[in-house]
Amino acid sequence: MLKKSFSLLLLIGGFVSSFGQELKTPAFVSDSLDQYVDRALKDWKIPGVSVAIVQNGKVVLMKGFGVKEVGSTNKVDESTLFMIGSNTKAFTATALAMLHAEKKLSLDDKVQKWLPNFKLYDPWVAKEANIRDLLSHRLGFETFQGDFMFFDSDLTKEQVFEKFSKVKPVYSFRSKWGYTNAAFAVAGEVVKAASGQTWAEFLREKIFQPLQMNSTLAISAELASAANKASAHTLVNGEIRKIAYGKIDNIGPAGSISSSAKDLTNWVLVQLNNGKLGDKQVIPLVAQQQTWLPHSILGNGGTLYNKGHFALYGLGWFIEEYSGRKIVSHTGGVNGFVTSVTLVPEEKLGIIVLTNTDQNSFYESLKWEILDSYLGNTYRDYSKTHRGFQSGQEKQQAAWLTKKQDTVKMKQAPALPLAAFTGEYNHEVYGSMNIKLENEKLLARFQHHSGVFATLEPLGGNRFLSTYNMALYGTKVFPFTIENGKVKSVTVTVEDFVEFLPYEFVKTK
Repeated sequence: MLKKSFSLLLLIGGFVSSFGQELKTPAFVSDSLDQYVDRALKDWKIPGVSVAIVQNGKVVLMKGFGVKEVGSTNKVDESTLFMIGSNTKAFTATALAMLHAEKKLSLDDKVQKWLPNFKLYDPWVAKEANIRDLLSHRLGFETFQGDFMFFDSDLTKEQVFEKFSKVKPVYSFRSKWGYTNAAFAVAGEVVKAASGQTWAEFLREKIFQPLQMNSTLAISAELASAANKASAHTLVNGEIRKIAYGKIDNIGPAGSISSSAKDLTNWVLVQLNNGKLGDKQVIPLVAQQQTWLPHSILGNGGTLYNKGHFALYGLGWFIEEYSGRKIVSHTGGVNGFVTSVTLVPEEKLGIIVLTNTDQNSFYESLKWEILDSYLGNTYRDYSKTHRGFQSGQEKQQAAWLTKKQDTVKMKQAPALPLAAFTGEYNHEVYGSMNIKLENEKLLARFQHHSGVFATLEPLGGNRFLSTYNMALYGTKVFPFTIENGKVKSVTVTVEDFVEFLPYEFVKTK
């Protein structure tokens, strides 16, 4: 475990911070936070935000801002549900760590002990991989590798596992950290094999109910019928739009939980109190300690303004040093939502930020602002800085898109008649894609994403500008490979938020 031996008292800004000593609520939180958030709602075009801060076993702040849905007057409150995305992973890791503490399994068990049919591209890796490997992203995959196949698709859980077994990792086993959502889906099946309960049932009985997280939902399909929920949103050409909730229950243990600031305060309180909620031991101490144990090395750490000396990954948690403190945290992003949960164990400080658009960095900006205020660091206005970065990226993207659209308007001839690009295409793992000519435009539709299609417009030669009907997937350039006057294949990419890596679809007819 990481240890700290600091004993220096830090006297800054009229309040005292020392390890184990209660911190006064800083002026930023007591006097400025409301104004800061209200400004951000406009600057970032975020419909709604929910925030909670706990310190020394008490709720310091718990509040909603803005609205649940753009164009409505239905206000966000502390009980409004947001999809928390990958903040789900800490719950999944904790479930397995609890089973470890109860000696119903060992985190060092090989996955195949519990799931004999577990397969990976390399049979030896499948044989050697243990539960810790699943939970610490060290199977050898690139970050998000395979997610286009799994994310928001119509694949069943069983189909996800079957396709996951055919994905060739970019790296060798345990050689490099690579964020792997499907591995957590597998981990959820280990929970079921060892406990006799589904992953969702285990969470409800062993974690949600004892922690009085009475509104929290494990399954994304349940969110639509919830009474107090935020809608999902994204930005399309700078305009905020409501979008459908993500359908991710086929990889649920990686990111399907919906929760509120109110419910998550109990989750944070128990994390900061050695697994206890009040005097009740909900999570065995050894289980909580296991999830904070570093397993993977990410880098040197640090932020824009303040030093950090390492960044690691435990089991479902990021672990880093920042301003002389150990920080345990995670973020989550899924269709229409980005969120963050942050723990500072030495200060018994916890910060929760939930937002209902997937196009903002404010969920992290506010977290750092609150954190700096408690640790006595200089006020930086992270929101303004991060908004500046994102604005620059948006301008670059807009300029790129304008250039490509201008090229389309030039009506440069493709290498072959449009009809030559139509037909069936196949990716050996994903499955099929069909390109048809409709109203003199090429439209690409995908076998396992029934609601998704891309409009392909000629850029000249073998390249086409591909605009997805769902902003989540972005606008990309699809290059076709042409040999001997015939189309051989096409390289398909999607927005980095979904997956970085390309897919090569081979024309079959």
